[in-house]
Amino acid sequence: MSLMRTFATTVILAQVALSGAAFAGSNLSDVKAASTLKIGTEGTYAPFTYHDASGKLVGFDVEIGEAIAKKIGVKAEFVEGKWDGLIAGLDAKRYDAVINEVGITDARKKKYDFSEPYIASKAVLIVKSNNDDIKSFKDLKGKKAAQSLTSNFGKLAETNGAELVGTDGFDQSIQLVLTGRADATVNDSLSFLDFKKHKPDAPVKIVDAQADADYSGVIIRKGEPELLEAINKALAEIKTDGTYQAISQKYFGEDVSK
Repeated sequence: MSLMRTFATTVILAQVALSGAAFAGSNLSDVKAASTLKIGTEGTYAPFTYHDASGKLVGFDVEIGEAIAKKIGVKAEFVEGKWDGLIAGLDAKRYDAVINEVGITDARKKKYDFSEPYIASKAVLIVKSNNDDIKSFKDLKGKKAAQSLTSNFGKLAETNGAELVGTDGFDQSIQLVLTGRADATVNDSLSFLDFKKHKPDAPVKIVDAQADADYSGVIIRKGEPELLEAINKALAEIKTDGTYQAISQKYFGEDVSK
C-alpha cells in the first residue's frame, strides 16, 4: 500500500471514529432535530400514567414529561409499553427516555443513567382515624396488617411482628382497614396521598413513616450526557418556576419531590 493510500485510509478511519463518537453522545441534537422527545411509559399506572375517561393519556409522570420536553424546546411523544419490557425499550432505541416511576437503584445505574430525582415515596403505616393503639411500626406486633404478600411493604409489616392478611393491592388493603378486618396496612405514601385526594373524608390516617425515602428519576441510555444535562436543567427550571408544584398539587395535594 502506498504512503498516500495509507494516509488517506488513516484519515477516513479517523473521520469514522469521530463521527461515531459524535453520534453516541449527540442524542440531544437528534431530539431537537426531530422536535420531539420520545418517552416510554406504561399508560396503565394511575395516577402516574393512565388513560382518562376520554381515552387521553394523562397522569403525574405524563405532565412531568411534557413539562421537561417544553423546557428543552420540543414536544413530548409517549410510546406505551408493558412494564416488563419498558426499560429494555431504551436499548432498542424505541424512545429517548422512560418516565414511569422508575426507582433509582445501584443495579440500574450500572447500565443506565438517571436524572436527578423528581419524586419521592416512603413506606407509611396506615390505620383507622380512631385507632390509638398503633402509633409506630413496632406496635404492629400481634396485629393484622392487610398486605400484598410478596411486596416489600408486606415484608416490613411481618418483620415488625404483624400477622399478614393477603390482598391484591392498595385499594383492597385500605378497604380491609376501613371495615375493621385488618388493623393496619403498610403501604406507599404516594398511593395514600392519591387516595386521600379522591376521598378526603375517608377515616384513615398515617401514624408512622420510614425515615428513608425511595426516589424515582428519568432514565436514559448511558453515553448521552448532553441529553441528561438538558433533562436535569429542565427539572430544575420547572421546580423553580412553580410548574412542578402545580402538577404535584393537582395529583397529590402536596409537594412530592422530597
